[in-house]
Amino acid sequence: MSKSRIGSNCRIAESAQLLPPDGEQSPATIGDNSVIRGGTILYPDVVVGDRLQTGHDALIREETTIGHDAVVGTQTVIDGQCDIGDEVSMQTGVYVPPETTIGNRVFLGPRAVLTNDPYPLRRGGDLRGPTLEDDVSIGANATLLPGISVGERSFVAAGAVVTDDVPPRTLAVGTPAKHRPLPEHLDAVNAYR
Repeated sequence: MSKSRIGSNCRIAESAQLLPPDGEQSPATIGDNSVIRGGTILYPDVVVGDRLQTGHDALIREETTIGHDAVVGTQTVIDGQCDIGDEVSMQTGVYVPPETTIGNRVFLGPRAVLTNDPYPLRRGGDLRGPTLEDDVSIGANATLLPGISVGERSFVAAGAVVTDDVPPRTLAVGTPAKHRPLPEHLDAVNAYR
């Protein structure tokens, strides 16, 4: 832990691991007033802003940047090479693959799964995770396929399987997800926590 850059007033559980850099890697950087709970692992080349909160057993891999006021829930996996904005809330068991971009004030419900491999055949290929624009909400157990974009203030319903881009301010429902007008009561900026 001593090689990592840790801001002031951070609480890091003894069982959390801040892995040391290897070769050209930089140590993990954690902003002020952050809480890293037991079992969480942060790799080198991770940079997180102020007031990060993790649940237990979260994993944040290398080359990931997370903004301020983020929540990374229990057993959530951010598999590296991701760019995540401010005030993002990832609930229990979310999976975020490499090459994913998440905007500001995005909410990902429990067990939401983002994918980045269009042909999971264990061969080399062009991996591209989804892009979630600002104020997007993703319901529990939703699955987003590789390379899709979810537009600003859109809402993906629980259990939906998103196979195509979702335009801004749209509701995506079903398997495969169909687009509907966003109900007025869902057309709002996501509130922090």
